[in-house]
Amino acid sequence: MIQLKRIYEPVSPEDGFRVLVDRLWPRGVSKARAAVDFWARDVAPSTELRQWFHHEAANWDEFVLRYRQELAANPEAVSALREKCAGQVTTLLYGAKDEAHNQAVVLKEVLQSGNSAPGVA
Repeated sequence: MIQLKRIYEPVSPEDGFRVLVDRLWPRGVSKARAAVDFWARDVAPSTELRQWFHHEAANWDEFVLRYRQELAANPEAVSALREKCAGQVTTLLYGAKDEAHNQAVVLKEVLQSGNSAPGVA
């Protein structure tokens, strides 16, 4: 089971394996407080994509398409993360304020689908 959570929320035993999916370490969060088991920066959106998206909901559909293309171009990292998550409760952690429009939402779908990037030709 894969679940999503802002890194600023308190750590919980129900989180299981905690994976940070941001390229940059979140501001104001110490490594001890974050209790991250794995930092998957290789599957985070590129700096260019992250800056373009700027967490604007109006850019969401295009962001999803571009991010899935980036993931499809990096199947080894996606497969490695899927293997690390297999058979255990996993929480993908992200720093974005918008809980519906962030890379963790897309990455969860990709990891659960079994494909590198569903919907990408």
